[in-house]
Amino acid sequence: MDERTRYFRRLKRLRNSARRWSVLGGGLVAATAVLTPYSGIGIADAIWAGAAGSSVALAWWRWSDHRALAALPAPPAPDPALAGQRLAAAIERFPVGRTMLHEVRRQKNRYALRGSAITQAWDRLDRASSALTGLAGRLTGPGEAALLEAAASEQWLRDLGQRVASVERAIPLSPPGDRRAALEESHASLAEQFTEGVTAFEQLVAAAASYVAEDGHPLTDGKHPALSGLIDATDRLRGLAEGLAELKRPAGSAGTNM
Repeated sequence: MDERTRYFRRLKRLRNSARRWSVLGGGLVAATAVLTPYSGIGIADAIWAGAAGSSVALAWWRWSDHRALAALPAPPAPDPALAGQRLAAAIERFPVGRTMLHEVRRQKNRYALRGSAITQAWDRLDRASSALTGLAGRLTGPGEAALLEAAASEQWLRDLGQRVASVERAIPLSPPGDRRAALEESHASLAEQFTEGVTAFEQLVAAAASYVAEDGHPLTDGKHPALSGLIDATDRLRGLAEGLAELKRPAGSAGTNM
């Protein structure tokens, strides 16, 4: 909650509280003024009078607090961008929200490249990035450095892709002639650089997948230690079951003969 919202909520609470105490105080004062002359001043009338005075005093204090707060300038409205960042951070705290925001950002960037010459290369970059995200949790040791390098390369490629699309949209606006030819040449060079970068990124993802696959193999030519342990545990349990069966058979046979 920002300061401006908190200010107006507090102002509203003070106004409502002052109104409640004003109504209660007025009712108690009226009841005291009407009932006291009929029965004189007794214990009940003293209670009525005390409650009426307390209510009036509280109403006066609440109105004073309300006027003092209303005299202060309201805090400025928060920056919409900052509010959006806070909302996004709150949503990203949950895995489902993080996935949803990632998909929204991906579709937004993809929509900005509609009709561009690098659309297919951008889709390849998305697929490679998704594959690398699935491998990220298993890239340990030397693979962590490659993962950091891949993140920096992906950021650069996405920035380059947006730049290529921006230049491509500006080509029809340039006057025909040498200027347009130079702009088209620059665009073609940037697009080629982007395509080559995406290919290199895909090769990096393939190398990361190979590393993860090889890292899962056992150090020797035999079976994985976990698989060997599973087979040994199965054999032990089978041996225990057979031993228990042999111990119980003589007892059962003896009971049958009797």
